[in-house]
Amino acid sequence: MAVVALTAAALVAGTGVGLGLWASAGDGASEGPAAASTGDRAEGSDEAAGTTPGDSPSPTRSYPLSKAPRTIPAVREHTAERGPGWRPARGHRVVVDDPALADEGRLIAGELGLTYAGEKNDEKTGDLRLVLNRDAGANPESYTMTVRGGRVTVSGPAEAGVFYGTRTLKQAVKGAGTAPEGVVRDAPAKPRRGLSLDIARKHYTADWIEDRIRELGDLKFNELGLHFSDDQGFRIESDSHPEVVSREHLTKAQVKRIVDLARSRHITVVPEIDSPGHLGAVIAAHPDLQLRSTGGGAVRGAIDISKEKSARIVDDLLEEYAGLFPGSQWHLGGDEYQALVVSDPEASFPGLAAAARERYGSGATVEDLTTGWLNDRAATVRAKGRTPRAWNDGFFRGGSVKAAKDIQVAYWTGKEIGARQPVEYLAEGRKVVNYNDEFLYYVLGEPLTFTYPTGQRIYEQWTPRVLRGTTAVPERYDAQILGGSFAIWGDLPRAQTQEQVAAGIRMPLRATVQKLWDPGRPELSWTEFRALADRLG
Repeated sequence: MAVVALTAAALVAGTGVGLGLWASAGDGASEGPAAASTGDRAEGSDEAAGTTPGDSPSPTRSYPLSKAPRTIPAVREHTAERGPGWRPARGHRVVVDDPALADEGRLIAGELGLTYAGEKNDEKTGDLRLVLNRDAGANPESYTMTVRGGRVTVSGPAEAGVFYGTRTLKQAVKGAGTAPEGVVRDAPAKPRRGLSLDIARKHYTADWIEDRIRELGDLKFNELGLHFSDDQGFRIESDSHPEVVSREHLTKAQVKRIVDLARSRHITVVPEIDSPGHLGAVIAAHPDLQLRSTGGGAVRGAIDISKEKSARIVDDLLEEYAGLFPGSQWHLGGDEYQALVVSDPEASFPGLAAAARERYGSGATVEDLTTGWLNDRAATVRAKGRTPRAWNDGFFRGGSVKAAKDIQVAYWTGKEIGARQPVEYLAEGRKVVNYNDEFLYYVLGEPLTFTYPTGQRIYEQWTPRVLRGTTAVPERYDAQILGGSFAIWGDLPRAQTQEQVAAGIRMPLRATVQKLWDPGRPELSWTEFRALADRLG
């Protein structure tokens, strides 16, 4: 984190003088930072001891230089100034310059116990003003927070940035009681900052998911992935195919509330109906679509992609849920199709091989047919205005059929048959989202070689460029890495309760978003970061 201080105050900062935490209340407050007198007042002096939090700063009072607010993720730039800072008090207002910011204004007003006053042109001491500057060339998630003269202004080019500024203010007040004088200029390094939740193998209540959305919003995450279809369950109500839905599921009304709450926190809900593997719940209702090997053996979770009905059912579901999930992103899955984990797919699945040759020519393979399936599903969601995403093991080297260029790579593993290094995807020009399973996978019950990830390991060793294992890809590919997502998987769903999951992911989530907001070396040690997280709640 780069903290920019006023040059003239370098000696003051070096003395260790603390930040004065007096509120500035009342219309008689100073309109700017208090002027320095012949000496800076140290905390604990007679003058400081006689000051109450409600006093207004006087023209003769001096303050030490402020320090950057301590937040998660850390702010990237703070210009220090002299002044008392700002703390919320009864009667202080939240005002907005644009009705589009009403939701952000009402939320922060309720959180800090302020009065939401709507659009106002006058200025009063204690005001928190939210401003849209509509700078078309700026990062829409950037913001500036100015604390000066007994007031706070949070401005940004879009609503998302202003919202993040209010999260910084909320954390600053909660952690230190006061937002420090000065100017924060902040923006995330990566545009995709997510949590992916497997609700197919473990059912989570709507209330629990909503609690996670509130937590994610305060931490400046902007994606929640919902993997709601797998072999063990299909967990969202369906009108087009009610026969596939599991007994325990979310209703569409519940999902709508989840999506609406997420939107209010500037979080996109990214749905995932994984195919052509992981479709066991759909196959249970349609056994005629089960993929079978040449010996007649059923292939677990795998749908027969040579059958027209297979594509029709999956497309029915994709089109139906496009109306429920209005966000711009869509995850198509594409991983672990069991037809491709055998040594000779063409010999083991002659029906798939024949369908591949019929569609793509005499030399086509089962891999080609599988890539064609992915492209067709991408076309279905693309027609609904969505950007498709798929797991990296759904992309294959060589072959006569190539995955569409706009399908983003969700890179999670390098353990699959024919595993490709992350650089191969990047060298093709593909955009990648980092789900590195060695750092970001919270797999219930810790099956196979998985262990619960620790926040410390993420904080100290991972960056968005560490896509596979522990080695970062070259820096020249950084712009193609859109961000990352922490992921919770329910392989052994009874291994932990919902409450245990929430507690287990608490510090890993905070470490993940810190590195997505600013991949550089954090200023705080892990011990300090953990203590800050405890203080902020």
